[in-house]
Amino acid sequence: MKSKIAIAFMLLICSLSPAAKAQTNCADGDDALDMTPPKGMSAQELIQKFTAQETKVREARSRYTFTQDVMVQTLDDQKVGGQFHQITNVSFDEKGKRVENVTFSEVSTLRDIRMSDEDFDDIRTFMPWILAADQLPDYKLTYAGKQHVDDLDTYVFHVEPLKLEKNQRYFQGRVWIDDRDLQVVKLCGKSVQEQVRKKKKNEPVDVRPTFVGYRQIVNGNWFPVYARVDETLQFGVNSVHLREVVKFKDYKPMPVSGAATKQ
Repeated sequence: MKSKIAIAFMLLICSLSPAAKAQTNCADGDDALDMTPPKGMSAQELIQKFTAQETKVREARSRYTFTQDVMVQTLDDQKVGGQFHQITNVSFDEKGKRVENVTFSEVSTLRDIRMSDEDFDDIRTFMPWILAADQLPDYKLTYAGKQHVDDLDTYVFHVEPLKLEKNQRYFQGRVWIDDRDLQVVKLCGKSVQEQVRKKKKNEPVDVRPTFVGYRQIVNGNWFPVYARVDETLQFGVNSVHLREVVKFKDYKPMPVSGAATKQ
């Protein structure tokens, strides 16, 4: 997301005191972290197993249509100062290419910021991020421990890109893996990219806030359903309180003749 300074966004609905600086809380709703190693397998074996399951999740999701509902707001003392709302129907063609049909898009009243291509890419790619096996060469995964999240027992991993390639963006943060289904049920982090040069004076700055994403079971697979952000982003002496909620909902299987195998 860009502003008259420039900004990437993402949102969360939570209650904060008017004087508080908004900051997305990755640990919201989680119990204390148990740092004992996984039982019955090494951390590397666990990585291989859950990324294999994530590959199946990615393939399964590409055979569904769903609705993507994006609400982005700027806040002034907890009052909405500006807003962007867009609803999109998403499907995949026979080659697995994403097809979007915007069904609702209100005139943006966002203050000091505008939606950028990177913001929409975060919504499409990183908020519903799926860590499939073919992505493992790009990332370093570090086992952090076990944690109870809502009603689930999970394994937690820190995730960071091994290196930043030019013109490529990556996920950096944490993922929570259900200890029975071995699929991601929660993630928290941001998209990152290489800074190839210094910004020129008065050139817009790109800021990526932290988001939290959640999944729910859809026909046996944990599909992304919700992501949120609540951040006060700083641009020099200026700050913008950004709030965003993204919902991925109304999953429906596509006709067999139109089913795809990859996103």
